[in-house]
Amino acid sequence: MGRRFPHRLMGDRNPYEVLGVSRNATDAEIKRVYRKLSRQYHPDRNKDDAGAESKFKEVQSAFDAIGTAEARREYDQHEQMSRMFGGGRAPPGGRGGFTMNFGGSGGGGLEDILGQMFGGGAARGGFSNMGGMGGMGGMHNQHPPSPPQERKKAADIHVGLDLSMEDALKGGQFEFSFKRFKQQGTSMETKRTTMKLRLEAGVAHGTVKKLAKQGHDHPEGERGDVIVTVRIDAGEHRRWEDQSLIQEVPIAYSLLMLGGKADVRLPSGKLGKLTIQPLSQIGDRRRMAGAGYNGGDLTLEFVLNEIETLSEQQRSVLESLGHVGL
Repeated sequence: MGRRFPHRLMGDRNPYEVLGVSRNATDAEIKRVYRKLSRQYHPDRNKDDAGAESKFKEVQSAFDAIGTAEARREYDQHEQMSRMFGGGRAPPGGRGGFTMNFGGSGGGGLEDILGQMFGGGAARGGFSNMGGMGGMGGMHNQHPPSPPQERKKAADIHVGLDLSMEDALKGGQFEFSFKRFKQQGTSMETKRTTMKLRLEAGVAHGTVKKLAKQGHDHPEGERGDVIVTVRIDAGEHRRWEDQSLIQEVPIAYSLLMLGGKADVRLPSGKLGKLTIQPLSQIGDRRRMAGAGYNGGDLTLEFVLNEIETLSEQQRSVLESLGHVGL
């Protein structure tokens, strides 16, 4: 059984684009971004803004698709298989299966579609053994045998492996799971597979590991590979930009304008002091050498400290500032 993916609410945008996160973002980072956006666009905070309500629904829809580890794994693998099946998608509102275009302008028929998944073997090699794949019985090659060619190989499977900073720094053996096509006699069936991967201490975010011949079976060739991408959780108020660790530092408006010192909780847990220059701006950045992950640099990014409520004194001061253009 597959998961229902809310494509209609998001249009052509995938949930990663809607939430503004990279495909290498950890599950924890996705949850943090979702909480922030959900709060920002919540109808109770934007009662007269229809655009905010629409954005709120779009954010909710995106989170439904990739908000949990299981949902995200299903979405990612569903998307991979959709690309392999000529761009087919699960039926709107359906639960499982693919809508596959076996002919027409979008592709070269059933054999070409299977060829995308199984390394080009369908159009030239046969698939005479594929009688039971997903209920597609009676699918036999109608072309004469081809001369011997190089051995075909099934498509790769891409998997994300989420780690905390603590686990990534220690290294060790980590477990992950995925779905793959496994040949059972004359049929191809989906099978849940669990594997373990050993990583060195201090492995970098975004590291890619290839597990050769551990992926999809090929009915007439070699199994595909499993490509594992290591995703390290950056922690609250932090994110990765490629290999750079970025940490947001909430700063009061008065401190941005007047300058001073701000406390910063570093990834190590230690408390650091950051000097704020007068007339600093939101989005300004400072670099702290050696304060990031595994001794790397840490980039600090200024964000405005958000206030939920105002005291009467604060409101009075802000009204006075408004009179003088601040």
